[in-house]
Amino acid sequence: MPRPSVVRYTGLAGSLFLTGASWLGGATDPWEPTVTPRTILAGQDGVLLPLCWLFGTVLLIVAWWWGRRNPPSVRWVWVTAGLWSLPLLVSLPLGSYDVYSYACQGWQQAAGLNPYDGGVDLLGCPWSDAVAPTWRTSPAPYGPVFLVLAAVAAKLGGSLIATVVLLRLIAVLGVVAIAVCLPVLARRVALVPERATWLFLACPLVPVHLISGAHNEAVMIALILGGMVAATSERALTTGVLLGLAVGVKATAIVVLPFVLLLIPGRINRIVRSGGGAVLALVAVSLGSGLGLGWITGLTGSGVSVQWTAPSTAVGMTLQMLGVPHAVPVTRVLGMILLAGVLVLLGVRALRRGDALRNAALALTATVVLAPVFHPWYALWPLAVLAVTSKNDTKWLLVPVTVAAVLCLPDGYNLALATKAQGAIVMTALVGYLTWKVFYETNRNGLRLVLGGGGPDRGQRAS
Repeated sequence: MPRPSVVRYTGLAGSLFLTGASWLGGATDPWEPTVTPRTILAGQDGVLLPLCWLFGTVLLIVAWWWGRRNPPSVRWVWVTAGLWSLPLLVSLPLGSYDVYSYACQGWQQAAGLNPYDGGVDLLGCPWSDAVAPTWRTSPAPYGPVFLVLAAVAAKLGGSLIATVVLLRLIAVLGVVAIAVCLPVLARRVALVPERATWLFLACPLVPVHLISGAHNEAVMIALILGGMVAATSERALTTGVLLGLAVGVKATAIVVLPFVLLLIPGRINRIVRSGGGAVLALVAVSLGSGLGLGWITGLTGSGVSVQWTAPSTAVGMTLQMLGVPHAVPVTRVLGMILLAGVLVLLGVRALRRGDALRNAALALTATVVLAPVFHPWYALWPLAVLAVTSKNDTKWLLVPVTVAAVLCLPDGYNLALATKAQGAIVMTALVGYLTWKVFYETNRNGLRLVLGGGGPDRGQRAS
């Protein structure tokens, strides 16, 4: 590892470059697709914008990679990550227009409308011009907990700029909570807290997508990690309440619930109390907000995006290019069926081996990989838990984090849109190879390795 000061200021330089890229071509109001590969190649955006984005992204990745082995202290990690995030607090949103959708959904909730009944085209919003066209017809796909937070931001803010500032503040508070939870969890599983905290907090996706982009993943991950801390502290009811609220931000959080319940030591009544707390917290917010459980049906709108970055979607896209009609919906369903099977296997593995935290990380990883839609900030779901369960080298994280970091141009244009055919074919080939690898290992070593019943302890490796 280079000297800590070199790591710190290399990342800060990257953050400053990205701040410049945000002001030159970030997500603006009204929505305007200003930056695409075509405009960059044609020189329409000048030279400074693409160079700022490229240099900033590369420098952040390099600094994160350099510093992952031996950070000096948790406090040093906190200060360094804070410095990297600071310039982006005063930038235009980077990598996505989603925060403008949040603002409109919050405005609808504050105005007494039901964001699950339709998008801004139907229910209206004074800031609808800032919402990306893809999502203008979609109802809110988020839980009532986040809509209540967005409504508070819209009510207090009054204007789009002030609402975005408050939404970013909520995201920052989420990141601060994550920063507090990570070293606590790491110590409780006998990992180096500095390293675990660095692995997530200094990841380039955090300042770009959680701080600048203000994605609600910050709140969801904070609640998940808070629930894990409570579980390892034997606070069953608090565990359930925090996890129920996490599900109320994004339904994805439900996949970790069974694993976190297994972290609670003691009698079965503690697990029942925790599960009951999760249900009660979620129902209380759903009913108290006046939204009911309509957010469950609203999730169906999130699948409108069709990109090769989701493996099940990529396989369907490839099949359609080969002449198989309507393949994408079929492969997506098959992916969800496979995900259900993987989650069951991981649950059995956690019951037999007791490594619930590690299996929770793998469950989130499987959810990201097998879901029908992938956006770069989704990679942060498993990374937060992998950070406190990865005991050995983490070289394998470099490729997925790098790919996720470079996928979105400053104003949110996803490069997957420019590489549909090529990306789908490459991803399908990768899926084919990994499928063969799984069957090969299963035939050679037996299913007992997957369930943890014998053989070498591969499940603990983070290679």
